[in-house]
Amino acid sequence: MKSCYYGIVQSFNHHKKQLNEEAQRLEVINFKTPADVRYNEKSNVERVNGRLKDEFGGKTLRVRGYAKVITHLMFGIIALTADQLMRFVT
Repeated sequence: MKSCYYGIVQSFNHHKKQLNEEAQRLEVINFKTPADVRYNEKSNVERVNGRLKDEFGGKTLRVRGYAKVITHLMFGIIALTADQLMRFVT
């Protein structure tokens, strides 16, 4: 039996086809959406935070107090910056 006998009407999403066509056009002209730009910026920031935690002592802090923690993290950021500059030069 067909669904129309039960009063069910199937709908077709025309907007989905239009969105796919628009995505294909944007891909052809190599257009980056704002969401793509934000994703790339976020991944860069997360990469820096990960290196600070893993390689420059940001994961385990053995000091107490706001000023000492900030000082410890700033030394890590200075070392990270020097490391990046050395990678850039060589």
